Amino acid sequence: MDAPLAGLLVADLTQNVAGPYCTQILADMGAAVVKVERIGRGDDARAWAPPYWGGESATFMAVNRGKRSLAVDLKARDGLGILERLVGRADVFVQSLRAGAIEELGLGWARAQALNPRLVYCSVAAFGPDGPYRDRPGYDPLMQAYSGIMSITGHPGQPPARVPVSLVDMGTGMWAVAGILGALRERDSTGRGVEVTTALFDTALAWTVFQTNLYLATGEVPTPQGSGTAMIAPYEAFPARDAWVMIAAGSDALFARACEALDAPALAGDPRFASNPQRVEHRAALVEALSAVTRALPADDLLARLAKAGVPSAPILRVDQVAAEAQTEASGMLIPAKHPRLPDYRAVGLPIRWDGARPPVTRVPPLLGEHSTEILGELGYDPDTIRRLADRHVIGL
Repeated sequence: MDAPLAGLLVADLTQNVAGPYCTQILADMGAAVVKVERIGRGDDARAWAPPYWGGESATFMAVNRGKRSLAVDLKARDGLGILERLVGRADVFVQSLRAGAIEELGLGWARAQALNPRLVYCSVAAFGPDGPYRDRPGYDPLMQAYSGIMSITGHPGQPPARVPVSLVDMGTGMWAVAGILGALRERDSTGRGVEVTTALFDTALAWTVFQTNLYLATGEVPTPQGSGTAMIAPYEAFPARDAWVMIAAGSDALFARACEALDAPALAGDPRFASNPQRVEHRAALVEALSAVTRALPADDLLARLAKAGVPSAPILRVDQVAAEAQTEASGMLIPAKHPRLPDYRAVGLPIRWDGARPPVTRVPPLLGEHSTEILGELGYDPDTIRRLADRHVIGL
């Protein structure tokens, strides 16, 4: 079961990160995804470079495998007709245009449902359909700023820091997939299509659930915690002699084990550190005392002691080190695939297995318009018509 969505057709009118990440997941699950792109320019992410991989944007390639590309001028009547025909045959339509743009094209939910009553229609928005900001654009860093994420990221007293991972964009793509799968189940039960909406801002708020609950419960405004977290101690990075090590002693028993492993009985017996609430209250003193112990040990020794005692801990690795790790290799998450232009191509796979198998890379990220002729043929256009559309620059090949 490595292709549970095999047989489903997805019309993908998205760009940047959130929408493409959603449709890449659907493609990894076996759906046939047609990426509809602007003729001549394509997805904005094609120009998000350097870095390049070969001559292509590494950013674009990260979230667009498994898809075929159809380049079309949607401002031309014949071009819009192509999209309408595709939507009429699709099981799922995903769009992430600016607020109001899909209605300007004449393919809002009502029109799309009239074309295809069984269609699952997913809109990936910035702020969603309601509220004073519903017409504003949105990107991951804006949402990290506006949602409060940046106010709690980084170290106290330092400038605001963005989480470099596009967690809002990619999280929204994941929520879109969850919504689509639920809608497909509903469609299979009732026979009717479903409208699904998700928004970057909603995702950003969802990621702050712990900090928001802290504020709602106490009225205290959360602040940056560096590598730690506000409600557990010790649960952060500590200095070893030659590196930094993450220690996550998330219970009283684990803290006692850590003290024993580090030959620090005074810490275990200190009444200020007797329970997690007391350790949180006296965090600064705890971090100072524990750092004095860890700083005297080489990182490998420190990690070995903690591992032997069953205390959760980890080295803080660079991306190149992670790529070379034995656990990364064993996970099968870096998937090689044949690529016509990149002999060293590998993709970061879908973090799901079915019956022990991870989905393979079925298609490498497409060139702009690479599959226009093939897709139009499947939609019923004859070769002469396709050629005329290309000559008039309605489609790109």
